[in-house]
Amino acid sequence: MKHRTLLTPLLLLAAALAMTPPLSGQSQGQTEGEQGTTFRTTTNFVRTHVIVRDRQGRFVPDLKVDEFRVYEDGILQNITLFTPWIGGRALGNLATTASAAAAPVEEGLILPSVRPRQDESGRLFIVFIDDLHLQPSDTPRVKDLLKRVRDTLIHDNDLVGFVSTGTSSISIDPSYDYGHRRFNEAIERVMGSAPSPDEFIEAALIESAQGPQQVRFNAHVAFRTAYELLEQLANIQDRRKAFVYISNGYHFNPFAESRLQRIKDFYSILDADLTQEEITRDPNQTQDHLQTSAFHQRTAFSTADLINQVAELTRAAQRANVAFYTIDPRGLQVPSVDASTRAQISYGDMRDFITTQVSTLRVLADETGGFAGVESNDFDGILRRIDSEMSDFYEVGYISSNPDPTKLRRFIKIELTRPGLQEPIYKSEYTLPRPSRNAPSSGN
Repeated sequence: MKHRTLLTPLLLLAAALAMTPPLSGQSQGQTEGEQGTTFRTTTNFVRTHVIVRDRQGRFVPDLKVDEFRVYEDGILQNITLFTPWIGGRALGNLATTASAAAAPVEEGLILPSVRPRQDESGRLFIVFIDDLHLQPSDTPRVKDLLKRVRDTLIHDNDLVGFVSTGTSSISIDPSYDYGHRRFNEAIERVMGSAPSPDEFIEAALIESAQGPQQVRFNAHVAFRTAYELLEQLANIQDRRKAFVYISNGYHFNPFAESRLQRIKDFYSILDADLTQEEITRDPNQTQDHLQTSAFHQRTAFSTADLINQVAELTRAAQRANVAFYTIDPRGLQVPSVDASTRAQISYGDMRDFITTQVSTLRVLADETGGFAGVESNDFDGILRRIDSEMSDFYEVGYISSNPDPTKLRRFIKIELTRPGLQEPIYKSEYTLPRPSRNAPSSGN
């Protein structure tokens, strides 16, 4: 399904907002002087959002820049951007320590001037409704969750956009939503469309060489939709950006034991024509053995494939500095098999299915600086925590002094000198874009 992207509105929004130095981990481009001389820099401006809490879990709002120590690959960095955000409002750049003020000017480094901020609100939400991985029977739960998001999380000064992955066909550009008109429109259109467990079992007889076709297709659509949005969000600075990612999660080899049994049952009639002597002489010729072997061969790499695709999506979110807050609208679950599937799906299969789905949501959240609202019915508490993390934080930035300019993947470590605080929450790594083969090595 082809989705209308949010590219144009997001780029217009990026142009309208105040732009400080470039996105974390991205090299600045070339600047031509009046005589046609090209200046090229390999220096990168890096920014990250840091959440600091005390031992009681309360946000600490009065930290100073000299209480932060930022390291990149073990090298202490000079903080040049330090903006506390309290209640979703920026208090301005407070990086005024002597070290920051006396920071040497990099030869050949040309930084853009900082324009006055035109919009003081600092939050942008994409409500990502993965209806390809939401059961139709869970649609009322999803709508109720979205109403809670509307009433608890979204404020009048927030930008909010909506996109779905499947039959709901929702694509609403980020904008202010006074009166919740656009939010209500999205809620009315939501409809889950994930295959049921019975459909997975019945489709076992027509699986592709990689297993269930619908599973991989649906996951590809969901991940590609999210990936394209993240590429656009990378152009927006000076805002706290987040995906409210509503999904049941992912599994590339669902109900494996029950699907295999369905296949074996179907082909068992062919073994009835074999004599016991033939089976004893060559057990490998039975349909039971042949189908079991073929099944395991085509599903052997399903877990690795899923891990790779989730990792690719988390890397895109890290590059765009976007936090994923994943929410499973099913809430707290006890693995069980309802009456419609009891004859076909084992308890072990159902438990594995739910556990794997939830695990993918945890990884997406944990690796992008958010958290997973899974295995809990306290949706109001989950949303209040998201609201707090999106409203109260420190924006910290520095010009990288990494001694190895060719290193693409770089690790950040932040330490606090004030005692009695929890470990800070922040983006712990970033990846530089690979240089173009056609890019000149020097400019003259």
